[in-house]
This record gives sequence, C-alpha cells and structure tokens, in this order.
Amino acid sequence: MIHSFWFVAETAAGQTPTELWHWQGTPIIIGWSLLVLFIASRTIKLPHVGPEMPLGPLAPIFNRPSVATVLASVSFGHILGVLTIFGLAPYLQ
Repeated sequence: MIHSFWFVAETAAGQTPTELWHWQGTPIIIGWSLLVLFIASRTIKLPHVGPEMPLGPLAPIFNRPSVATVLASVSFGHILGVLTIFGLAPYLQ
C-alpha cells in the first residue's frame, strides 16, 4: 500500500518521493505555531482549565497554558503554516 502511494505521488508531482518535502517550510510552521500559542494563551476564555503544559522557563511567556490550549494552538498554527507554505511554494523552490 505504501508503494502504491509513492507511485501516485511520484506520478502526480512528476518528482521522486524524496523531493516532495523540504526543510524550507519548517521555520514557517514553527513560527506560526508559536505566534498562535502566544496570542491564544491570552485570548482564550479559559486557557488554564486542565493540567498545565510543562514548558519550563518559557511558561511565563506563554501565560502558563493548559495542555488543551497548547494542542489547539499548535494545531491551528500548523494549518496556517501549511497554507502559508502552499502560498509561497513557487518562491521556496
């Protein structure tokens, strides 16, 4: 099944499977995830409900969010990051 996926991906993209992913988008996703976490921890109505996320020395910067707040924020950050990467794809090659 994995082999058929790579065949379809290779045929659709016209590239080998190892060329489908690059490190160039990683800082964009990390940046969006941290920005959304920073904003969401201050704007969510109840950011401290549930167990606190062990962020170490960065906890005060992000307002000591709960695990649910971090997961929701980072998930939304990934969505924004992927959309940004798709928009910048012609320029990242």
